[in-house]
Amino acid sequence: MKNKLKIERARHNLTQAALAEKAKVSRQTINAIESGKYVPSTVLALRLSAIFELPVNALFELEEEDWK
Repeated sequence: MKNKLKIERARHNLTQAALAEKAKVSRQTINAIESGKYVPSTVLALRLSAIFELPVNALFELEEEDWK
């Protein structure tokens, strides 16, 4: 799954730590999502989209292999 979390975080001048605090997760979780090593739960994806005031599909996008 592709995500634009790092782009949106930078656009809002947030550090990983600041975003993690707002989302109530660890900085390591934000890092893992940004690097594609971790797919967030539905609740976390919704929380992150609410922080940036974007629809979930503006932050996260399924890739071809996600359909297999």
